[in-house]
Amino acid sequence: MADESDSSDKTQDPTQKRLDDAHDRGDVAKSQEVNTWFMIAGATLVLSTFSGSIGGIEMPLRNLIANSWMLHTDGPSLLGLAQSLEYMLFAALGMPFLMLALAAIAGNMVQHRLVWSGESLKPNFSKVSPASGAKRIFGKQAAANFAKGIFKLVALGAVMAAVLWPERHRLESLVRFDPDAILGVTTGLTKHLMGAVVVMLAAVAIADYVFQYRQWYERQKMSLTEMKQEFKQSEGDPHIKGRLRQLRHARMKKRMMTAVPKASVIITNPTHYAVALSYERGMTAPICVAKGVDLIALKIREIAKKHDIPIVENVPLARALHATVEIDHEIPVEHYHAVAEVIGYVMGLKRGLAGRRA
Repeated sequence: MADESDSSDKTQDPTQKRLDDAHDRGDVAKSQEVNTWFMIAGATLVLSTFSGSIGGIEMPLRNLIANSWMLHTDGPSLLGLAQSLEYMLFAALGMPFLMLALAAIAGNMVQHRLVWSGESLKPNFSKVSPASGAKRIFGKQAAANFAKGIFKLVALGAVMAAVLWPERHRLESLVRFDPDAILGVTTGLTKHLMGAVVVMLAAVAIADYVFQYRQWYERQKMSLTEMKQEFKQSEGDPHIKGRLRQLRHARMKKRMMTAVPKASVIITNPTHYAVALSYERGMTAPICVAKGVDLIALKIREIAKKHDIPIVENVPLARALHATVEIDHEIPVEHYHAVAEVIGYVMGLKRGLAGRRA
């Protein structure tokens, strides 16, 4: 009952991370019928393409048997004979076997990308439990496999009957044919039969893959709780993210306050905004070393007064700079003129104070 409840709760489509994790575990949508179709189609292609070349080893083998009395039995001669037979068989059978191997690989590649996982090698005791065994025997997958087997048996019998029944009289007369003629006739019938089987199995493979994919996709569905947990894992816990934002804000505030004594001027609102600018001769433009509103602005002004940094009240400029310039960045070009007037005014004040002291 718990399993049924859990499965009924999984109503949400799986996320891409869920699908990727399933692939990494080796849990992929796979139909054995697709692999079977590729193997039979590959065998049919091999038979159609290389039947003549495979028959090409017939004459050398006949000559070998007919002239066996002329063979030398010493070691080097037997080794040379074995090598020549090996090359002959490789030349005749190498390409067909390679094509069959590629067909087997293609049968998996068209269904899913490559899987490198040792998850299936780990012991899983749930597979040997009676409950799991009964579920596999009487479940949807078992019913589908049974129906598929019956359909394949009936369809294969129908295909063989449709192909061979018109040739029944010809097959009866094969006993009177020369062996070479029998080989040609049976090869042609085999190609015809395998071609019909390939067409029939294509429909079975497509239907089975759609069924297997739907079963696999249903297994990957998630409950709302799983969706929330995955979101927390991927995006981070909101409480932790909030705490990190607080820490970053605190570090930035501390760094700004240590940079205020290096400022050249503080432009204020006068009470709500404060922007600390630093400028030295040779710089392209002034740099914002600190900015803030309300309590932070008040703290900036306090530090500025403590270090005798000029504070200039300019409401529109303070608001504009606070909105457009970032910490440790140069002021925007559109504020060059207004800031230049302020810095010029401040530098004039400093020169005046220096003159009086002199």
